[in-house]
Amino acid sequence: MIKKFFANLFGSGNKKNVNEEFFQVIKKLEEILGFRVTDRSLFIRALTHSSSIEKNPHLKKSNERLEYLGDAVLDLVVAEFLFRNFPEQDEGFLTKVRSRMVFKDALDASARKIGLDELVFFNKKFIGNSEAGKKTINADAFEALVGAIYMDKGLETAKKFIYKNVIRPNLKNNKFVKDENYKGRLLELTHSKKIDHPIYKIVKMEGPDHQRTFTVKVFIGREEFGTGVGHSKKSAEQNAAKVALLKFNGERE
Repeated sequence: MIKKFFANLFGSGNKKNVNEEFFQVIKKLEEILGFRVTDRSLFIRALTHSSSIEKNPHLKKSNERLEYLGDAVLDLVVAEFLFRNFPEQDEGFLTKVRSRMVFKDALDASARKIGLDELVFFNKKFIGNSEAGKKTINADAFEALVGAIYMDKGLETAKKFIYKNVIRPNLKNNKFVKDENYKGRLLELTHSKKIDHPIYKIVKMEGPDHQRTFTVKVFIGREEFGTGVGHSKKSAEQNAAKVALLKFNGERE
């Protein structure tokens, strides 16, 4: 059965050349999922980033269409969960929380936790040493996998997978409810109080390019409200905004 599958995947000219790597990927993927897949080609496609197609002629289609479908299924399942479990919250709250739960970094973390990142087919030259690029590939593959599960086993099985690997992990300590976009929260706060918007200034950069540390101060009007340090300008600004919120509004995390 498995040889027939790979013969069909590779084309009639390669029936005797079954790719052992693909066989192991399917086997490992079934261990991750906890069930036997029916349409194996669908799941190979879910793991196929577009950058790998030229390198490996046996990979015929990328996961982009499945990613599109999986994204919609994720949104539906997470939205339904939030709608049912937070009946008193408004649309704005539900939208923010859903966005955090299906954000690229969150899906990348889910992909890595189950070992999906080790199964994705991609060309390393496509991203080089970019960690952000790898996160995107992992997140896209996770969405594509959801799409494949939906097509192969239906909505209920896809829902169980999402609950186990997306919703439940975020339920711990209500982490997914906490808004960690401190810059956004500080901007909303200053806007609501009709005062000057926050201004962020880099006051120090240290270290080599691959391990640089930024120190940022945030000002509201002429007054300094916080200092943040991070390995990127963005993270330093977020940390500065977090300090400013504690000082300005007496917030406690």
